Amino acid sequence: MSGLVVTLEPATAEAFAPFGRFVAPPGAAGERSFYSDSFHERPDSSSPVLHTNFVPATTIPLVCSEVERHPFAAQCFLPLDVSRYVVLVMPSDDDGAPIVGAARAMLVPGNRGVIYHRNVWHMGASVLDRTGQFAVLMWRGGKYHDDEFRRIPPLTVVE
Repeated sequence: MSGLVVTLEPATAEAFAPFGRFVAPPGAAGERSFYSDSFHERPDSSSPVLHTNFVPATTIPLVCSEVERHPFAAQCFLPLDVSRYVVLVMPSDDDGAPIVGAARAMLVPGNRGVIYHRNVWHMGASVLDRTGQFAVLMWRGGKYHDDEFRRIPPLTVVE
């Protein structure tokens, strides 16, 4: 392996808090968990977009050489049929570039979703064990282009 190596860590709310939130099922019948406040920040001219995607399975070690962010709105991935998946995130420097050396990778069970805060650099969806499908919710449209992709020096995620 060459380049930066990032070790998978457990997907805890505390570790992920600087980058977003996990969407967990309620603990008991009749309970509800609300996450709507994650979507209040958005351009006025945008509209909600809900789509599904099909993600081929990958394996660990996993190499990442491109990340993305959404500068104007949060993005939510809700597993529809996923065994488990990897979330890789990193903060931005003062100029908005990803800080690759501060990358964190988390192993997320297939019964938990993820909401990336706006402006958080993250790897595209990467599922383990078998192919997977997600529902993706975010705001889009208006005069703002809300997808930014950036090539990074390859980093390897390991267990």
